[in-house]
Amino acid sequence: MLNILIVAAALITGGVLAWPRLARAPLWRATITPLASIIGSGFLVLGPILAVSFGDMAPLAMGALCVLAYAFGHAVRYNISTLATQPDRGPLIARAEALAETALAFAFVISVAYYLNLFGSFAVSLTGFDDPVHARVLTTSVFLVILFVGWTRGFAALERLEQLSVGLKLAIIAGLLVGLAVYFGTRAAANDLITRAPSTHGWAAITLLAGLIVTVQGFETSRYLGDEYDADTRVRSMRVAQWVSSVIYMVYIGLLTYAINVDDLHLSETAIIDLMQVVAPILPILLVAAALSAQFSAAVADTSGSGGLIHELTRGRVSPRQGYVVLVGIGIALTWTSDVFQIISYASRVFAAYYAVQSAIAALSARAHRDHGRMTAYGALTLIGLFAAIFGVAVE
Repeated sequence: MLNILIVAAALITGGVLAWPRLARAPLWRATITPLASIIGSGFLVLGPILAVSFGDMAPLAMGALCVLAYAFGHAVRYNISTLATQPDRGPLIARAEALAETALAFAFVISVAYYLNLFGSFAVSLTGFDDPVHARVLTTSVFLVILFVGWTRGFAALERLEQLSVGLKLAIIAGLLVGLAVYFGTRAAANDLITRAPSTHGWAAITLLAGLIVTVQGFETSRYLGDEYDADTRVRSMRVAQWVSSVIYMVYIGLLTYAINVDDLHLSETAIIDLMQVVAPILPILLVAAALSAQFSAAVADTSGSGGLIHELTRGRVSPRQGYVVLVGIGIALTWTSDVFQIISYASRVFAAYYAVQSAIAALSARAHRDHGRMTAYGALTLIGLFAAIFGVAVE
C-alpha cells in the first residue's frame, strides 16, 4: 500500500510540475533552475551523513547549513540588484568579479567530478558490480562520452534532458517525503522513534559542516540568468528557491533522523538506498532513477558552463572544446585518486571561496553606498567563506 502511495505522490507532483500554466510562469521557470541545483546531488548524500555524524542534532546542523546558504544568497542577490542599477562599479569590483568567475570555473570542474562519481556509484548500486572499481570505470566512460559529445556536436541536444530530469527528480523527492512521513507516523504511533547521540563534536563538527556547503549550493545560478530574466525576477526566484529547498531539506532530515536507525549503517555515497529499503521496497529503484537523470544532466550543464567560462577567462585563448578536455582530464584524475566524500569537500571549499568573493563584492558595494550595516554583515560573510574554503573537511 505504501508503495502505491509513494508512486501516486510522485505522479501527482510530476503532473503539477508539468501543468502548462505553472511550467510557463516566468517566476517558476526562473525558480526551477536554482531549486533543482540546490536539492540535486546533496539530497542523496546529506541525510545519511548528518544522521550518522550529528545524531539528534542533525536537524540543527541542517538548519545551520540552510541559514549559511541563505546568507550567502543574500549577498549574491544584493550583487544582482546593484549590478542592474550600476553596471560600472569601478576597477576593484571588476577585478573581484573576474576572481569570482575564476573560482566558479574551478567549482564547475570539481562539481562535475562530484556529479559523475555519484552517477557511477548509484548506477552500479543495485547490480552485481557494486564496488568502487566498477563505479569508477563507469564514471570514466561517462566522462569520455560527455567529452566526445561536447567536442563533436555540442550540448544543445543533451541539455534538453535537463527539463525532464528536474521534473523527475522533484517528483521522486515528493514520493520519498510521503513515504518517510508515513513511516515516521507509524513509528511515532508505536512510541518507537529513535534518539542517537552525535558522534562528531566541536571543531570537527564545524569543519565537517564547512565541507558540506556544496550540498546546499546552486542558488547562485540565478546570478547568471541575466539574458533570460530581469534582475527583480532573478532575485525573487532565488529567494523562493532557497525557501522551498530549505523547507524540503528540514522536513527530510527531521523525518529521517528520528525514524531511521543508522547505528549499523556503513556510510557511503549510496547509503540512502540502504536506509530507504526499510521504508518501502520501491524507493531504492526510484532514487537510483532520480540519481542517474539528475547527475547526468547536472554534469552536462556544468561542463557546458565551465567551457564557456574558461573561454571568457582566457579571453578566447582557450576554446570551450579545449576547456572540456581540461575538465574531463581533472575529473578523471579525481575519480581515480579520491572518493566521493573527498570530492564533496573539495567542491565545497571552492564554492566557499566563490561565495567569499561574492560577499566581498557586496561589502565593497555597500561601502560605496555608505550602508555600513550591510558592509559589516557582508564582510563577516567573507570571513566565514574564507574559513570554510580553508578548513572544510571530508566525511571520515
